[in-house]
Amino acid sequence: MSRFFRSGGDDSSSESSSDEEELYSGEEDQELDQEQSEEESDEFDNSDEESEDADKDAGGDQKQGAFRFLRDNVASDSEGSDDEVRDKVKSAQVKRLDELETSIKQIENGQKNGDWALISTEFDKLNRQVSKLPAGSRIPKPYIKIIAEIEESVNEALAKAKVTPKKMNATQARALNAVKQKVKKTNKDYQAEIAVYREDKDTYLWSSDEEEEAPQPKVPKAVKFDETAGAEEVADDGFATVGKGGRTLQYTPESIFKHLRGIMETRGKKNTDRLEQIKVMEKLNEIANTPYQKIRVLLTLVSARFDLGTGATNVMPLDHWKAAEKELSQLLTILSESKEYVVLENVEEWDDDEKPPTLQPGEKYIKVAGSIVSYVERLDDELHRSLQSIDPHTSEYIERLQDEGALYNVIFRGLLYYETLKKDETLDVPQDSVNRIVMRRLEHVYFKPAQVVKTFEENCWKSVGEDVDSTTTPRAQALEPANLVNVLCAYLYSNSEGILRARALLCQVYFLALHDEYYKARDMMLMSHLQETVTGFDIQSQILYNRTLVQVGLCAFRKGLIYDAQNTLQEICGSGRQKELLAQGVMMQRYSQVSPEQERLEKQRQLPFHMHINLELLECVYLTCSMLLEIPLLAQTGSSPDVKKRVISKTYRRMLEYHERQIFTGPPENTRDHVMQASKALAAGEWKKSISYIHSIKIWDLMPNTDEIKEMLSKQIQEEGLRTYLFTYAPFYDTLAIETLSSMFELDATKVAAVISKMISHEELAASLDQVTNNVIFRKGVELSRLQSLALALSDKASALIETNERTLEQRTQGTSSAFERQGGRGRGGHRGGQRGGRGGPRGGGNPQRQAGGTQFTGGALGAAVRG
Repeated sequence: MSRFFRSGGDDSSSESSSDEEELYSGEEDQELDQEQSEEESDEFDNSDEESEDADKDAGGDQKQGAFRFLRDNVASDSEGSDDEVRDKVKSAQVKRLDELETSIKQIENGQKNGDWALISTEFDKLNRQVSKLPAGSRIPKPYIKIIAEIEESVNEALAKAKVTPKKMNATQARALNAVKQKVKKTNKDYQAEIAVYREDKDTYLWSSDEEEEAPQPKVPKAVKFDETAGAEEVADDGFATVGKGGRTLQYTPESIFKHLRGIMETRGKKNTDRLEQIKVMEKLNEIANTPYQKIRVLLTLVSARFDLGTGATNVMPLDHWKAAEKELSQLLTILSESKEYVVLENVEEWDDDEKPPTLQPGEKYIKVAGSIVSYVERLDDELHRSLQSIDPHTSEYIERLQDEGALYNVIFRGLLYYETLKKDETLDVPQDSVNRIVMRRLEHVYFKPAQVVKTFEENCWKSVGEDVDSTTTPRAQALEPANLVNVLCAYLYSNSEGILRARALLCQVYFLALHDEYYKARDMMLMSHLQETVTGFDIQSQILYNRTLVQVGLCAFRKGLIYDAQNTLQEICGSGRQKELLAQGVMMQRYSQVSPEQERLEKQRQLPFHMHINLELLECVYLTCSMLLEIPLLAQTGSSPDVKKRVISKTYRRMLEYHERQIFTGPPENTRDHVMQASKALAAGEWKKSISYIHSIKIWDLMPNTDEIKEMLSKQIQEEGLRTYLFTYAPFYDTLAIETLSSMFELDATKVAAVISKMISHEELAASLDQVTNNVIFRKGVELSRLQSLALALSDKASALIETNERTLEQRTQGTSSAFERQGGRGRGGHRGGQRGGRGGPRGGGNPQRQAGGTQFTGGALGAAVRG
């Protein structure tokens, strides 16, 4: 047995010596350990020494015994020694330092070879290794040295690239730029250490940190929360909440302002964890035990939540929006209960974090810096952006839209708060703030039906109680939607100016038109003269103007005022850009070059789906009105070619021409096809068929009182069918009985007589109405033939062409014309003008301008009858 241990002892000594050699060779690696804190470095050193002693004392003998057994059966002594070296266990710290040194060597090789791709990869790996170091440990000095060297190499490479004309490989150039950005971002955090390295590069790695006293960790105290604030009390057993960096976080009512100050200073900075800040402020809100503390915390907390929705594409998360709405409601509740505290915009912030402000002698209020109206507007804007980003055809949109009720309640309570502030004249409350919040309330009301507005108002008044009333919108008037809109608009008319007043007027006109008050809406729109100044408004106000214009046109259509409806809708629907002008979508044209910035702005302007005006219904109304006006006009110009041709709707004419050019016309499939087929039937005199086509359009079901709309359209088509028939066939009649027309178009005889009388008075029809026999007597004067009319038209066009040519010739030969031409005017042109005047004389006297209906007379019906 003793011989076994003696033989094992020799091998053990050789093995331990090899271990010592390996440890000595790894001393340079372990120099990185000096950058750790003293406590951790001692811990790691002790663990390494214990493991080495264990290997030397006990483990060595045990291994020798095992190797003795293996040597007898399988392998030699040398093989056992190699296995022992290979199976040596390294501590986690040594492994990290080995990986660090490997990455540093790879980066140095990349610097020698100019391989920036390798440097970029290893630099990322190096940063990941450093980030895994224990919290509170020192940064290894080789890491500081290599990042400083990388920065110098990047600067040298960039300077060399500017001087030498030879271009770098594209891959290496990209890698160089990537390393440049990474170094710029990383070295910001280690500027002090890099400066120390650059002061003395030679001795930097060999300088010891043992002389520097490491800060002794403080014994953490137990965190005690105020029981009244609802926080849990932590037992004093040596544990505490530890934040980032190993620092103890103590949340007490006395330290609230200190934490708020730290949060406010870090807001907006890069690498700031906003969610962590919000959690801290939520905890502060729980432990706040005075109204002033709660007001300050809530103001900061709501602002921090709004930071989550910054940027053009970032939408505020739903849970944070709801939390912000509740916290804003809580803030308004505190302000209404603690009336000595007021939140105003034009107040300096309180800088003393040790003690809160107190009421001074002669003062009634403690003023806190903040803006309630800004928070209300931001909450409204975030809901608007959220609805823009959600697919409107999903249940998620409906659920999100339900939050508008809570938002309207916040707007209502905010207005009540500003009204209480305005009652005290000592407070300098800006009128603009009140106007802005009134405008927000109006913008949530003007496009909604009266019943929805009434529901909103009832819920709001229930939430504030029976003893609260408003000076701007009294309870009795606010519960009636029409009165509410009038009161809000009247307030803005008298207290605001410029764009707010114009927007208030547009909102009131929209509301009136939506509820079929056409004449009021039309008169307000015309008297405001906004059509003359709307081009100077901002984009959102121009969109509101377009929406109001369209709503007035739809109201006129519902009232049966076809001409007014078509004339109003012409500006929007005739442009072909309804979707874009109403902010209901972006029209991507084929050859348009839109920058990403413009496209982003267009998307931001889009209205949520629940505010849209149905574009298919709008097109149907516009085309129907155009049909009822254009078909009689086409019949009038067709029967009298010399009547001046005019176009009411170019859009409708193009669609009609395209429809007529089609070789085969199938049954109508969409709204446009139905209107075109109805137009064709009406022009042919088949008014019943036209009515059936118009009634079969399903989009009419979206309008209120659908049956009344269809009945109105039937009467309009009957009357326009009668006018079309008279225009088309008047040249072929001498007399026509009213009863015949009445039975033909199923109209009352008095209605037929009224239509014919109107046409005669407007000189559209050359006829007279015999009330004794109830007949229409058509008059025919000296009528030109078709050939004569075309010859005169050709002559006029030729004369105009000659005048144009001579005018062009005169401009080119100006200064070179003869004295005769200067004295005699235009020479040949003057002679030709005289001839033309002679020829035109008899035409003007003997053949006056032909009137519609295939007859020729001037001076109205009585004048023609006298001359006859």
